[in-house]
Amino acid sequence: MKSICLFSDGSCLGNPGAGGWAYILRYQNHQKEASGGETYTTNNKMELKAVIEGLKAIKEPCKINLYSDSNYVVKGINEWLNGWVMKNFKNVKNQDLWSEYLKYSKDHKITAFWVKGHDGHPENERCDELARAQAERINGC
Repeated sequence: MKSICLFSDGSCLGNPGAGGWAYILRYQNHQKEASGGETYTTNNKMELKAVIEGLKAIKEPCKINLYSDSNYVVKGINEWLNGWVMKNFKNVKNQDLWSEYLKYSKDHKITAFWVKGHDGHPENERCDELARAQAERINGC
């Protein structure tokens, strides 16, 4: 099973407001970046959307080390998700995105790691730059 790093970040202007997401996938010496956005969303949605879009780009089952500055994403994956599934996502926000996460994560072994945002982590800074640019583009800045 290949081992891949997935770096992700989301951005939102206004929260809710215009938002952007971005990811970097890295496998050995290969790297792929992608970003996108939505007109009216929240920061948590964009953080999770970045992860989902990164997973969609992976074509085979992999061991994935996921790096995010979002406690919501990291704790959601590592701590809360199993309980949410057991209670059928009752009273859980962003059920649609968490269900989509489950769909695209099922073939992988994922471990999520929290990184401090805006603290010089190169990949997190790059994802933040890409996600913010998408949010600003949508917002007309």
